[in-house]
Amino acid sequence: MGRRQDHAAVLRELPPPAWPAHLLDGSGLPGPRADLELAQAAADVAAPETVDALLDTGEEYLVLCGVIGLGRLLAEGTPGTADRLRRYATDGRWRVREGVAMALQRLGDADPPRLYALVRDWAGDPHPLVQRAAVAGLCEPRLLRPPGAAAEAVAACATVTGAFAARPAATRRDEDVRALRKALGYCWSVAVAADRAAGMPVFERYAALADPDVAWIARENRGKARMR
Repeated sequence: MGRRQDHAAVLRELPPPAWPAHLLDGSGLPGPRADLELAQAAADVAAPETVDALLDTGEEYLVLCGVIGLGRLLAEGTPGTADRLRRYATDGRWRVREGVAMALQRLGDADPPRLYALVRDWAGDPHPLVQRAAVAGLCEPRLLRPPGAAAEAVAACATVTGAFAARPAATRRDEDVRALRKALGYCWSVAVAADRAAGMPVFERYAALADPDVAWIARENRGKARMR
């Protein structure tokens, strides 16, 4: 078995009240990298009430585990889960926001059309961090292999980039907007690499906008090996 499966086997044997201490001990934090294999394993096997308990702790790593667990519940069709994830998409902790993207990718693995519909909705949300979650969640190479998936990713990047370009210059230094800009700085290259013939003309149309931040987004993506 791999590490993720090993972690899941251990967690299955632990009573839920013992999970927080076990997860925090194995989290890798404080440190440069959180243990995402452990977090994914927790999300694989946590009962819904355990997911809720992890979220309620407020501890960053435990909330990360719970948010990814919401992705499993979303894929299973648990009502109200998408709205809960949308709220965590605007969390002030970047690891929690990354957890939202990973949660959406679980939906993409299970039910691509549902993910596309959710991404279209979130891409139109006015909050920059909800928009960020939309493009970061979908722009994952493994999710862009099915027919039509790359077109959905390109369309999401176009929607969000257009909204970004319309933001007043005075807001561009806001932390949330900068986080969105950073995501767009790599998401376009993932979307275009999945279908270069269809995606490149759309990318170039937005890259030509007379906007310094959009020009930065274009340069970042052109510098990625997958774009070359």
